[in-house]
Amino acid sequence: MQGSENMKELLSKIENGNAKIGIIGLGYTGLPLAITFAKNFYVIGYDVNEEVINALLTGKSHIKDVKNEELKIYLNETFVPTNKYEELKKCGFIIICVPTPLTEEKEPDLSYVKSACEVILKILRESHFIILESTTYPGTTEEIVVPILERSGLKAGVDFGVAYSPERIDPGSGHKVENIPKIVAGVNQVCTDIIAKLYECVINAGVVKVKDCKTAEATKIFENIFRDVNIALVNEFALICERLGIDVWSVIKSASTKPFGFMPFYPGPGVGGHCIPLDPYYMSYKAKKFGFIPRFIELSGEINEFMRIHAVNLIEKGLEEVGKKIYNAEIAIMGLAYKKDIDDTRESPAKKIIEELVNFGAKIKVYDPHANTIETKFGRFVSEKCIEDALSGVDCVVFVADHTEFTNINLEKIQKLMRYPVIIDCRNIFKNDIEDEIIYYGIGKAVRKAF
Repeated sequence: MQGSENMKELLSKIENGNAKIGIIGLGYTGLPLAITFAKNFYVIGYDVNEEVINALLTGKSHIKDVKNEELKIYLNETFVPTNKYEELKKCGFIIICVPTPLTEEKEPDLSYVKSACEVILKILRESHFIILESTTYPGTTEEIVVPILERSGLKAGVDFGVAYSPERIDPGSGHKVENIPKIVAGVNQVCTDIIAKLYECVINAGVVKVKDCKTAEATKIFENIFRDVNIALVNEFALICERLGIDVWSVIKSASTKPFGFMPFYPGPGVGGHCIPLDPYYMSYKAKKFGFIPRFIELSGEINEFMRIHAVNLIEKGLEEVGKKIYNAEIAIMGLAYKKDIDDTRESPAKKIIEELVNFGAKIKVYDPHANTIETKFGRFVSEKCIEDALSGVDCVVFVADHTEFTNINLEKIQKLMRYPVIIDCRNIFKNDIEDEIIYYGIGKAVRKAF
């Protein structure tokens, strides 16, 4: 591609608005990106999930950040969903937006990325441009993606382009793709310039070129490590404050008045979603390959994972005050999603909390106004239809997510519905003092008795 007609052809198509964009993976990253590109280009969205494709073809979005109304504007006009990979032949640019989970051993699982590359390999031709957006460890683009694609006999950076641009999706935050600055890097300067030119057409917030793909990959990983480490710090501090009789939420609020040198993070029952619980382990894995033990990163993961168990410990303490054990107790879990006002249950703390409670013999009811179900090793738990159904006759209620609906719950109603008024507050839902007749424990709140 260097100095060739291929580069000129790609740049010309971008400038003329004639470039066709293929997106592999229409999940939390791929679908919003597809709609963003569809505002300026023709987009083919490919996914192996037939249910997802069939729903999209009828104008139904499975991603909350993409409304049905918005989808229908572009559907079958500039956005065409399909489960036929051959359709990607029409595209000059193909963007990989597939999951990058962890194995049970907390090592990177790049099987989805590899599968996407194998699909591209079947149709790869000169002047194609392949972009990886999936979050992964530094080196993946050049060590995994390029070798698979070069089995075609074509040369990356010469016959076809390759680049990396990390997704920065934050589900439920309201941040649109086009309003988030885009990090880009190619396998050479020519590829970097081409990908920058492409994204500049759809990203209002600007495009940031970095030195190479490794730098771009490391940037995304570091963003999430930063959050993981700071959440772990505040979680550890919250545990200390509980024992010292200090409300950590008040500490954070007052510390936030400092106009420099402080950024507020908040404690909770653990981290969730695709990024924070997983991405740090990608860097940890890569660091070990180079003979370095990433103690700080792994310690942060341990602390954040422990918070799920700490939530169960608080449940046990609350039930003890009314003479009950977890065994045979009826417990309502409020919030299946991993954060406020979204339907995403990936890596949600609710999963581990439910599994621990069931393992101890508890009877579980769940409710979430956004997420209908959650999968656990003990099967699928289906949300009750309303708060009243979830709380009716239970011994203990656990607020795992801070959905807006929960902040309006009436304490008197809770007392009347429940068998015992035992409340476990993992998200500071109840910011004011709780009456003495209610057994109340909260993460980062002063405990009544020593453990």
